[in-house]
Amino acid sequence: MSKHQEIKATEARFPLEKLILSPMNPRQDVPEKDIKDLAGTLWAKGMIQSLAGYTEDLDGAEIVAGGTRLRALQYLAETKPDFAKVRPELASPLVMLAPDRETAADWAKMENVVRKNLPPALEIRTFGEMRAEGKEVSAIATNFGVTEKHVYRRLALADLPDPVLDALAAQEISLSMAACFTISDDEQRSLEVLEQARGANWSDHRLKDALKPESVTTSDRRASFVGKETYVSAGGKLGGDLFTEEDLFDSPEILNQCFETALAEAAEVIKETGGWHWATPVLGSYVETWSGEFSKYERIRKVPGELSEEQDARYDELKALYREDELSEEAEAELDGLQDILNGQFTEEQKAHAGVFVYVNREGVLTVETAYVKPEDQQSAIEAGVLKPSAASAAPKKEKPAFSAKFVSDMVAIRLAATQTALLRKPEYLLDLFGFHVSPASGSRDILGLGHGWAQPNTPEISDNFVLDPRLGGERDEAAEQMLAELREMASKGQVEAFAAFREAGKKLRNGEITAFLARRFLTQKKPLMDVIMKDVGASVREVWTPSQTNCFKRLNSNQLTGILQTVLRLPDDSEALAAFKNLKKGKKAEQLHKLFNDADYQEKTGITADQKKCVDAWVPACFED
Repeated sequence: MSKHQEIKATEARFPLEKLILSPMNPRQDVPEKDIKDLAGTLWAKGMIQSLAGYTEDLDGAEIVAGGTRLRALQYLAETKPDFAKVRPELASPLVMLAPDRETAADWAKMENVVRKNLPPALEIRTFGEMRAEGKEVSAIATNFGVTEKHVYRRLALADLPDPVLDALAAQEISLSMAACFTISDDEQRSLEVLEQARGANWSDHRLKDALKPESVTTSDRRASFVGKETYVSAGGKLGGDLFTEEDLFDSPEILNQCFETALAEAAEVIKETGGWHWATPVLGSYVETWSGEFSKYERIRKVPGELSEEQDARYDELKALYREDELSEEAEAELDGLQDILNGQFTEEQKAHAGVFVYVNREGVLTVETAYVKPEDQQSAIEAGVLKPSAASAAPKKEKPAFSAKFVSDMVAIRLAATQTALLRKPEYLLDLFGFHVSPASGSRDILGLGHGWAQPNTPEISDNFVLDPRLGGERDEAAEQMLAELREMASKGQVEAFAAFREAGKKLRNGEITAFLARRFLTQKKPLMDVIMKDVGASVREVWTPSQTNCFKRLNSNQLTGILQTVLRLPDDSEALAAFKNLKKGKKAEQLHKLFNDADYQEKTGITADQKKCVDAWVPACFED
């Protein structure tokens, strides 16, 4: 039981002239219009709620709650003739008296918090003050008629730097933006980012990235593979996002060291236990065997097995049952075993000349890609009959792609995010796509991914200068989150009531859920349909992504960088500026292009024209497959 539930308050009437406004009352300044409006209501309807105050040896009382009502009564006393005779109950209003000064201070805070249209910043600070006074969360929640969860969420913001809460109070940042600052324990960095974000309506993703640009979330494949315990044991620092309940790995160098060590150890185990000639750890999320250092490796296949007559007959029998969906778990395991025999296996001779690549995929799962022969081992593999001569010597030379597979993969994800972002603004168009998808008219089911958890990746692996609309990540505004949380709790007791409440919540909530769901599930990349959809909805890659040194220019070759400069600035072949750029080293080229695309001061200093600026703002890599 909280202290305030045990309090026995008393009531007494005081002449109006013996009532004063307490310094504890939070509303020291009230607009004159509010006072006059309330005075008119009190004169016509009377006062249905008593004032709250504190007396303590005073010849009267200090009013800690109800300050506006007190001013309205004083205004009536000044403006109404015979006020005391006509309305004696207003001339000597009823005052509920606090038993002690501490209780009076709590009443003052409560009056401030529960009044209509309370700014979140004031609520945060009030709860923080009460916590500092030793109040329990349960007591604060009971006193203010809110849930303990609500109090905890507000208290999580109470320790933010004062300028952040000041910006929230001034509506220069949103409550969601303020919550992002809880991930940072670097006050100087927080204040620097605050100055950039004021009034700019940054997304949560962009704000968190600015506050901790090097931090890695637990969903990152490296963090998932290494694990929190190993990372912390190696000296890694953990930060936290208090509102998504997600840890942040704040020491990326230590995480990378742990990742490389763990992957190397896993590769060694796979080599020894599998009997391979070698096992190479690959730090990326997949293996590029068609280009780069691994392009000259030759792949070998398993040696197929043969079934006995009895096994062959059993295989056909089990296959027939499988097609009829009448296979037991035991029989399915038997079928898998027979299929493994048919698929074959690598012989000891093959393993003696070949090896495997070991990597961690995007989901953080250790993956083994088999099996390859290194260039230096290919002759001995041919002599051993493991590799055919034609595979090593007669194969045509593979042409190196203009863009790496990782870069193209990132750009495809970015293009999808741009299209989904534009679709969020076109709910009717989304419904057209949905109708087309489910109808025979589409001829397929590859426009939307409607299976459980089925969504195309829409976030690049290198997410520098990339902004994903929070709705595409499953986020909602605070009002919608609170409403849906209440409905989820209601649904646990009965879906009928939850459905009725959902309908009553209105079309805005319903339409917002449908639009965000369908936009997240849009996945087609096929041309020409993708091009038509992007044009129809006004999708632009540059709306969600800006080329930078990290996410783009470092990943291209020197000639490509020169081509970008010539394209966006429309430089002739004999341009002196182009000639000077060609002579730069690749790193310097990437650095200058980064400034050209990201630094307004640099653009002004170099004197680019309005037309050139348009080209810079519109440029995207020509790396999408037709």
